[in-house]
Amino acid sequence: MSARRTASDLVELVLDADSFASWDSPIDIGRWPDAYQRELLRAAERSGRDESVITGRATVRGRPVAVVASEFRFLAGSIGEDAARRIVHAVRRATEERIPVLATTASGGTRMQEGTPAFLHMIDISRAIMDHKAAGLPYLVHLGHPTTGGVFASWGSLGHVTVAEPGALVGFLGPKVYEVLHHRPFPEGVQTAENLAHHGILDAVVTAEDLPALVDRTLGILVDPPRPAGLPRREPVATGSGDTWAAIERTRAPGRLGVREVLRVGGEDTIRLQGTDEGERDSAMIVALTRLDGEPCVVVGQDRQAQARAPMGPGALREARRGMRLAEELGLPLVSFIDTPGADLSKAAEEGAIAGEIARCIATMATMTVPTVAVLLGEGCGGGALALFPADVVVATQSAWLSPLPPEGASAIVHGDADHAAEMATAQRVSAADLFTAGKVQVLVPELDSDSGDAKSLAIAVAAEAATQLRVLRAGSGTGPRR
Repeated sequence: MSARRTASDLVELVLDADSFASWDSPIDIGRWPDAYQRELLRAAERSGRDESVITGRATVRGRPVAVVASEFRFLAGSIGEDAARRIVHAVRRATEERIPVLATTASGGTRMQEGTPAFLHMIDISRAIMDHKAAGLPYLVHLGHPTTGGVFASWGSLGHVTVAEPGALVGFLGPKVYEVLHHRPFPEGVQTAENLAHHGILDAVVTAEDLPALVDRTLGILVDPPRPAGLPRREPVATGSGDTWAAIERTRAPGRLGVREVLRVGGEDTIRLQGTDEGERDSAMIVALTRLDGEPCVVVGQDRQAQARAPMGPGALREARRGMRLAEELGLPLVSFIDTPGADLSKAAEEGAIAGEIARCIATMATMTVPTVAVLLGEGCGGGALALFPADVVVATQSAWLSPLPPEGASAIVHGDADHAAEMATAQRVSAADLFTAGKVQVLVPELDSDSGDAKSLAIAVAAEAATQLRVLRAGSGTGPRR
């Protein structure tokens, strides 16, 4: 189990030296009953703090942030009325000053000594945070040991990026309370940072010592301006790569590039976001904050490697919608990468609302207000591919394709066998060249003979082209591409 950190520990470990300036006003405890006043005074003596949270302004690697940090030694970090007002004031001030909020928690939840009035203040905290996010400002959360109850169920679970201390106890109901109420211990290993990250509730497990680097990388994407282009761009072409079936086979080849390669060679300071943050994780979808050739953006991409092990389910599409929502909230462009042999066809997928998730992805992406670029990278099969297709600009590699069914499936419907797959692919005009001619793809990235043995080279070209189109959209030169 993780060690409990004090607020002073976090100030020293995470914030730039001597950068913290308190925003906290003195607290008057005179309105409380005498017995509770004595309890508060003892807590202050033990902790060296006047409440269970400290707030203020500081810098992390030179970038300004508003800080909300729990002090567990003060009545187990519990949130009473004064602590809640302090948090609300800090978040509201951060919104006014237009700086990100970094919250670090260590709390047993709402303060029982103050009852329901304190409990209701969780609403006020949540409202302030949502207003902060609605202003397009980052809210980052680091969950310490322990984080439970009303804190985890409010401001601990609203981060754009949420990480936790290794081994931290993180859960809704504290295990001791559960045992008293239910007369049996809570199952071991459930309320741990590592388990919640595995289930897509947290983005990562990060030590306090490593938190400055994560904050630096995250705010570098969310706050810093775009950087100059550095990757070589291939001159777009106006034709496909020849035979449609041969192109389909190229996209299915084991060494074909995928979104991982594009992020590896074209992304900077990439931060993977794990899961839906609602208890679901599907490795078929990659969601990340990154800079593609210097351009900050949110990436959602179908991972060909993961889909080779298991098909893309509804959870993956819910992860994609999380990425779309983040892009809208943060005012960042969205880049989607389409590369799928098709969505999962199973009982679990049907009961998990696969069709509805495809529809919601299409509707969400089609109505986004931030710039959007879709990259048809390889296979584009069925509704799962269409889910990431609506964009201001669509870029495709020369061999890429998009079809309502695998060509073999179309052949089975029309001819009763899979033998006419190549014929059906041509007849259905699935190729990138056909899509370009129809005006559904705006840019074709050329593929070279050498690309078959060098995924890196094509990945660089794809990243450079996606970034080029982001620059065009950012410059306000219209939604069409610059060829």
